[in-house]
Amino acid sequence: MNIILLILFISSYSVNLIAEQTPEIIDCSYKNIELHGKVQFVESFPDFKIKIVESFPDLRVQLVKSFPNNCGEWEVVNSFPDFKVQVVELFPDFKVQYVESFPGKP
Repeated sequence: MNIILLILFISSYSVNLIAEQTPEIIDCSYKNIELHGKVQFVESFPDFKIKIVESFPDLRVQLVKSFPNNCGEWEVVNSFPDFKVQVVELFPDFKVQYVESFPGKP
């Protein structure tokens, strides 16, 4: 009986850890910041950290030259960004895949 309770406890704890690692991208926003607009890539003090991946992204991003109005459309700027991101390999807030068309949530 004790072993069954222990197994149930460990499995529920594992499910909670997995759920906490899943990013909360809701309505194309993260931490109340819209995930479209002007973005600045920084080395420190980002609004969030991203990892560039080739498959299984949390967000598909299309880099545009102007009018980044839709979800996943980013215009890279050097000043006055809407949000700042830092590219990391470990412990990202979410994963990004660059695309040529159909940006947004997968």
